[in-house]
Amino acid sequence: MNVYQPRTSEHAFVLFDVLRAHERLAELPAMSEHADTALLLQVIDEAGRFVGEVVAPLNRSGDEIGAQWKAGAVTMPPGFRESYQAFWQAGWPSLACAVEDGGQGLPTVVEAVLHEQLNAANHGWTMAPGLLHGAYECIRHHGSDALKARYLNKLASGEWLATMCLTEPHAGSDLGLVQTKAVPLANGRFALSGTKIFISGGEHDLSDNIVHLVLARLPDAPPGPKGLSLFLVPKFEADGQRSAVHCERIEEKMGIHASPTCVMRFDEAAASIVGEPGKGLNAMFVMMNAARLLVGLQGIGLLDAAWQKANAYAQERRQMRAPGSSKAGRADVIALHPAIQRILQTQRAWIAAGRVIAYRTALELDTQKHHPDAAKREAAARWCSLVTPVLKSAWTEQAFCGASACLQVFGGHGYVREWGIEQHVRDARVAMIYEGTNEIQAIDLLVRKTLPDGAAALQTLLAELAAEPGQSQRTRQALQAFSAFVQEQVVPHADAGPDQPFWLADDFLRSLALLLMAWAWDRLATAPDVEATAHAAFWRWVWPEFDMRMGMMNTTLKTGQPAPAML
Repeated sequence: MNVYQPRTSEHAFVLFDVLRAHERLAELPAMSEHADTALLLQVIDEAGRFVGEVVAPLNRSGDEIGAQWKAGAVTMPPGFRESYQAFWQAGWPSLACAVEDGGQGLPTVVEAVLHEQLNAANHGWTMAPGLLHGAYECIRHHGSDALKARYLNKLASGEWLATMCLTEPHAGSDLGLVQTKAVPLANGRFALSGTKIFISGGEHDLSDNIVHLVLARLPDAPPGPKGLSLFLVPKFEADGQRSAVHCERIEEKMGIHASPTCVMRFDEAAASIVGEPGKGLNAMFVMMNAARLLVGLQGIGLLDAAWQKANAYAQERRQMRAPGSSKAGRADVIALHPAIQRILQTQRAWIAAGRVIAYRTALELDTQKHHPDAAKREAAARWCSLVTPVLKSAWTEQAFCGASACLQVFGGHGYVREWGIEQHVRDARVAMIYEGTNEIQAIDLLVRKTLPDGAAALQTLLAELAAEPGQSQRTRQALQAFSAFVQEQVVPHADAGPDQPFWLADDFLRSLALLLMAWAWDRLATAPDVEATAHAAFWRWVWPEFDMRMGMMNTTLKTGQPAPAML
């Protein structure tokens, strides 16, 4: 009961029965040879086997032992280095990387399935390779030929791991306050000095080298975010010399104990610039956007892992007779009790809908890159831009709240470590914070991606969803109502006060999340063998909450005051 096991048949159901991924991929010349259902199923099954047999069994010991810091070096928990070496040598990090870079050229959605499984199995372990693909894409699109030759293959294969060094003690969400300096050197490189905090995997013994991607400021750079440039600092140079990069300590955290969250100090470390001076955020956002999709998948995976534990326990734990039971005095398994069914079915509804949305997003990423039709590429980019912040925010929040609800199924047993459910609650909490807090995601969606174009992109997305075959009348009505509300109320009143959109942002994102779930469940309902109990559970609460959120936004717009926060 304590060890998660991937259920690859569920992943395959969403991919092939619901989303028809093989048909979508067949439209892409670069992916057509990988559109074979049997091939994709084989990869997913093998991934599930590796994750279940190699990574999942290390979850509890990794949490209890944790990463250990001593004199600047970090030792990972027993079994972590060996399992990671087996992971990259088997080719798992390179699934979606380009063949010319040593990758396998498989669809992004296959990598998405793998990362959902990995995060469900062992969140702390998966933090290490979690940034690999983003770092690879960053170097591939913005690195010089010399940087590509040195680092691209190593990152694509996963032989070397990477970090994303943004945050400083005084600069979290506001990266314009970054003070780390990069001074030009005569040899064309830079001397980089400063301190970065909350750096996942900043130091460890999993790989033989670590590639640090660091935001810093050139001497003549203007203040604010436009003055930032991106630099690469390796742990070891090509000649084997150790860079002037030091791990000062690792944080003692609520969860993900197996992932070293480091304070990193750069003492005039030799650095190479990535991309153009002053365009560091442009290059870094390639990495951040990839990371945000993966964090959304963390939410789905962690919720699934918590549900697996709670469901297994509920099928075995006998207590009082369930309401409606025909045998007086009989002790029934608690899975028959309505209160427990409500908890379990609700989480299943979130998991199933989240998979549809996340896997669709991964398919759109490949469409955006490879489709020969410019209009299809534009539509894919619109989906990814608007849906990614919703996926990251709503499903990481549900991972924490849902894991806590799953703990409730265990009663007092859930509050002790023996059953393993409390680890999921602790581990899941961080996903609401990193890669842009959930509040930042809501602001990004409304203030940066909806209002600047008068909600034109969002209106188009909502119309496309409503026009898809299989959508129920209620979902179409809700999509149209939300579209009208945005056009008639939100956009015209956006400038009623400088803080007006910010008061709306959280309810706005949640409303869109509920609409996307309704769209997803309509898609699920048209596929064979849909999960009837989770389907019914979803429709019981989605529209009441949607109506409530719309009412809260109406109140905010009319009064100019924020509606109360939801508990």
